[in-house]
Amino acid sequence: MPADISTPDLTALIKAYDVRGVVPEQLDARIARAIGAAFGDVIVLPDVAAGARPVVVIGNDMRASGPELVAAFADGLATRGIDVVLIGLCSTDGLYYAAGILDVPGAMFTASHNPAKYNGIKLCRAGARPVGQDTGLAAVRDLTGTYLADGVPVVDADARGEITERDLLADYSLFLRNLVDLSGIRKLKVVVDAGNGMGGHTAPAVLGTGAGLAALPLEIFPLYFELDGTFPNHEANPLEPKNLLDLQAAVVEHGADLGIAFDGDADRCFVIDENGDPVSPSAITALVGLREVEREQAAGRQPTVIHNLITSRVVPDLLSRAGATVVRTRVGHSFIKAEMAEHGAVFGGEHSAHYYFRDFFFADTGMLAAMHVLAALGGQGAPLSALAEAYMPYSASGEINSRVLDVPAARARVVQAYVTDQGAGPVDVDELDGLTVSHWESHPRWWFNLRASNTEPLLRLNVEAADEDIMEKVRDDVLALVLAAGSEQEA
Repeated sequence: MPADISTPDLTALIKAYDVRGVVPEQLDARIARAIGAAFGDVIVLPDVAAGARPVVVIGNDMRASGPELVAAFADGLATRGIDVVLIGLCSTDGLYYAAGILDVPGAMFTASHNPAKYNGIKLCRAGARPVGQDTGLAAVRDLTGTYLADGVPVVDADARGEITERDLLADYSLFLRNLVDLSGIRKLKVVVDAGNGMGGHTAPAVLGTGAGLAALPLEIFPLYFELDGTFPNHEANPLEPKNLLDLQAAVVEHGADLGIAFDGDADRCFVIDENGDPVSPSAITALVGLREVEREQAAGRQPTVIHNLITSRVVPDLLSRAGATVVRTRVGHSFIKAEMAEHGAVFGGEHSAHYYFRDFFFADTGMLAAMHVLAALGGQGAPLSALAEAYMPYSASGEINSRVLDVPAARARVVQAYVTDQGAGPVDVDELDGLTVSHWESHPRWWFNLRASNTEPLLRLNVEAADEDIMEKVRDDVLALVLAAGSEQEA
């Protein structure tokens, strides 16, 4: 095949953890085909056992560009002699389930909560093990560039991979139900906001009877279940407060016990209590973590739970008190998944509402986390606000992004004030991920983390304290140092 002179710059498309870009400017069928072939050669073929047939499972979300990109990616794999199983519309955790249960590599076509013009690919090895920059994605990017320039090598016709289709939605739904039994809980009214994303596909199957499973004691009030990759009602990103307004209003209107919001590919979930108030992801991490710790201990195993360094201190406080080994890690799903696998951890949680389960192939699943919340709430008589209160004892700022002209200088001002001069008194300092300064072992109790973005001139600040006044003071003092040079603050 002749060389292609229009080889694009792939560094902005194939990132540290996934593929994501604007369609068709950055990602089109030609590029998807080359990525598929490169994924096959770098990740799939080297791991195939002698004599075994290489197979990749592929799913996609509701974006209009998905089917064409999937077809091209699948063709790239088949061209390299790799069989493909298409499972069609699914959530990202649905694809992880397929890769885990079939024990084959997978590719999920999604751009999560990004606007309609975007699409992307999340890649994994057999068993849903992640693929990132340091675990093969950089090599996939390099080989993709070669294939775009020189053409994709084609195997003989009789060695070409076969492309088949398979529906795994019912199997996925039953698998989750077997992990968390909701059949015996009290009747709950639940508002579910799918944001026109894949939660509208999976919620009826898992929580309802859409996949042919028995009815659960749940009355579901659906919001925006229609699959629409243009997101006509609001962005499918539940971490943005404005995207929760409709759900909060619906919970109060229907007198519901709780509300659940999913992001676009339904691998994250966010929870609203009966009053319409958000329950922090850290509280959900503690709640679910304690359930998994108790189950591990009942089986005679020592539980380990992973959390990133931005989660509330309530997470290590409660879990270690319950007898768990608690491991703190950097922000980012690749770090969580690596630590989960290394320690055989039963559960992991992030402040971004990603929740990871050993029994779900160490992968993240918003639906399974939601089911744990439903089980905890429905297994006792108190409202969610009372249940969650024990998991939200501290005051947190949330993540505050500041766009700065000189990131190192801004960080240096904070280090000078809090570490070098110790203006706030003796503190504990670590640099596991950015700068974490802690005054948690003395009164008043507070800590903050200041991290630089990997892709933008941003500093991200998270502050937590034992009471609101202290949190606000630390937050404002650190921000004043960060913004001293006239930087712009972003919500």
